[in-house]
Amino acid sequence: MAAARVRFNESLREATQRKLQKFSELRGKPVGTGEFWDVVVLTAADEKQELAYQQQLSEKLKRKELPLGVQYHVFVDPAGSKIGNGGSTLCALRCLEKLYEDKWNSFTILLIHSGGYSQRLPNASVLGKIFTALPFGNPIYQMLELKLAMYIDFPSHMNPGIVVTCADDIELYSIGEFEYIRFDKPGFTALAHPSSLTVGTMHGVFVLDAFNDLKHRDLEYRCCYRFLHKPSIEKMHQLNAVCRPGNFCDQDFARGDAAYLHLDSEYVYTDSLFYMDHNSAKKLLAFYEEVDSLNCEIDAYGDFLQALGPGATMEYTKNVSNVTKEESELLDVKQKIFHLLKGTSLNVVVLNNSKFYHIGTTEEYLFHLTSDSSLKLELGLQSVAFSILSYIPEHSSKTSCIIHSVLDAGCSVAPGSVVEYSRLGPGVSIGENCIISSSSIVSDAVVPAHCFLCSLSLKVNGHLKYSAMAFGVQDSLKNNVKTLLDIKFLQFFGVSFLSCLEIWNLKVTEELFSGSKTQFSLWTARIYPVCSSMSESVTTSLKMVNAVKNNSSFNLSSYQLVSIEEMLIYKDVEDMIAYREKIFQEISLIKNKLHLEIS
Repeated sequence: MAAARVRFNESLREATQRKLQKFSELRGKPVGTGEFWDVVVLTAADEKQELAYQQQLSEKLKRKELPLGVQYHVFVDPAGSKIGNGGSTLCALRCLEKLYEDKWNSFTILLIHSGGYSQRLPNASVLGKIFTALPFGNPIYQMLELKLAMYIDFPSHMNPGIVVTCADDIELYSIGEFEYIRFDKPGFTALAHPSSLTVGTMHGVFVLDAFNDLKHRDLEYRCCYRFLHKPSIEKMHQLNAVCRPGNFCDQDFARGDAAYLHLDSEYVYTDSLFYMDHNSAKKLLAFYEEVDSLNCEIDAYGDFLQALGPGATMEYTKNVSNVTKEESELLDVKQKIFHLLKGTSLNVVVLNNSKFYHIGTTEEYLFHLTSDSSLKLELGLQSVAFSILSYIPEHSSKTSCIIHSVLDAGCSVAPGSVVEYSRLGPGVSIGENCIISSSSIVSDAVVPAHCFLCSLSLKVNGHLKYSAMAFGVQDSLKNNVKTLLDIKFLQFFGVSFLSCLEIWNLKVTEELFSGSKTQFSLWTARIYPVCSSMSESVTTSLKMVNAVKNNSSFNLSSYQLVSIEEMLIYKDVEDMIAYREKIFQEISLIKNKLHLEIS
């Protein structure tokens, strides 16, 4: 078993490093026809996010961190109702049509869904999930560069059309030396990864046509009878989605967000990205032009892919409980999409030697960057990436991870914690399993274990201010209650939120929360002080956390307070990018100086 696992990881490592090297050779250089994507599109939830993405793309192109001669676009969702990644896909098609008219029918296009605010990993909310930093590269890679690298072989082996993917997952795969993933069939083509049945309940699952070959290969082209979206284990069995072991004698199946499957386990094939040819894209665009605007959430996987294949039924379109006016429209739109796409083929590229990693929650983020030895091996992740620090991190099964940061002598970061885009002064101590992002901690501060800490630059009434969000990494910012009387059921660092408000001398009123007054959560709670400097904002937020940890009082009533929701509304993108650039210049200067001294 151990030998099989090593071979499996080693083949992924070699395949991944080849793609990274190929992408590295294209960075900062004009690309030839067919060598790379014609168009790369990022979706954004609102104009503020659109501005942040455009500014970061501009910086990357200026520093020659991306291939040149490619059209990079940010398309923002229309204001109003949330339209989901399916609605964003339709909106992006309309934008492409307006920009390029008939020319885009010959383009290879990568569409990365990066809109929305990650309430489960808020440091990704600050400047966008697709710009999440990863601990390797010089300068460091972000999710955007990794996506472009992992898909580096696609454009030269695909017909005109669009590859649709999400910003917070990583697909690693290994296939034969002279094999390529081809997107050259009409309709839709999706990648499929072997996964446990438990993982299948959280993803899309393919019901594939019968497989007649005696032995499975790393790369297989299959036809899909029907697609199931987040099915129950019972439904997977009932609809023949479950595969049983037999032919796989020397391979483990794995998915990065689940434990290794045993060789005697049942498994299913789950989704990641998909391709649609230009004709299918035009069909969806015509539908969007006809409805004119959407006022409901459409899922690109659940609503597009479930309509495909000969076994597709309308059953899923009726999965709308507690029908309201908006949900009535959702039911109607789902059924129209089903009739529009019914009869369209769904081809599946089965990648039997592959992994899918999801990095969309604080738990996943910490695990994959500090503890997951498989991902470290396959992707070449480092414990210290483009950073300056005077101590050597511990080497064990769980390490700390320092990204794009400067750590002075005398500070320490416990195993299991991630520090990114930050400056830690002497005497600063970071506890275990913390996420410290975009923060300046001057000196002699103790950050308790399991703490999330992230500072933002804000533009408040025309003035530059700062505020730092702080909470427990296991706290749920999405959990909400309907009435103020139920505030006690919210948890902050494992303590009743009502008790926390008493500690901070804050009264329970509707004014304590931003946004809609129909539900209340940590995301909308106005509990974070607005300060005149980044270091002051971090210090103050740490004081409020430590007051809760020590059950001692800390008066917040005299501060101007904002919620995390408001931080993202008021955020000053230019100042945050400038702060990261300042750290970049400092690290580069010190590294160059050290290089000269050594040489």
